[in-house]
Amino acid sequence: MIPMMTEKEKAAAGLFYDSALKFFEKERHRAKNLYHKYNTCKPTNFKKRNKIIKKLFGKTGKKFLIEQPFYCDYGYNIEIGNNFFANMNCVMLDGAKIKFGNNVLIGPNVGFYGTGHPLDIELRNSFIEYSYPITVGNNVWIGGSVSVRPGVTIGDNVVIGTGSVVTRDIPSNSIAYGNPCRVVRKIDPEEVKLKEKYFKKLTKEEFKNGIY
Repeated sequence: MIPMMTEKEKAAAGLFYDSALKFFEKERHRAKNLYHKYNTCKPTNFKKRNKIIKKLFGKTGKKFLIEQPFYCDYGYNIEIGNNFFANMNCVMLDGAKIKFGNNVLIGPNVGFYGTGHPLDIELRNSFIEYSYPITVGNNVWIGGSVSVRPGVTIGDNVVIGTGSVVTRDIPSNSIAYGNPCRVVRKIDPEEVKLKEKYFKKLTKEEFKNGIY
């Protein structure tokens, strides 16, 4: 006899689940109370802010900064790597796992929407949901006002342009933008070698003329 799946197991498996259950409501309230404390915390009290995020998230790297305000559904499904930065008004609907690698930069007003609703009207009106994981690799820069849809994987060394709606996987070493977001071109390894150009000390004349 096949054992019955719990609603939480259904959510983890990408199946329809009942998000209106008291169990889920309690977990969402826990997250809301934590990110409310975070969003109303003194901005320069980084020690307290980091402590709250570590309690809210499932996993964090050693170095991270998430600007206020921040919002999520559950928190414990979010994992961030080292050297992670998210600008203000970041939203993560983490009914399923949302995982970030190392060295990820996220612009303002970006949403990672791991949860969706069925097309069937009766199911949707009864608060039935589905959730698919979102994965972001290492060395990724996501511009402002980007929306990332359920089930998307963004590879390593990727740049996502401002205002994009990411509905499909984006391969590593790519620059992508648009609605829907599409790969515009691959990143040439020779471009990466030019990093010293951007970190050198500029002369006043170079800065004045934009030579950098």
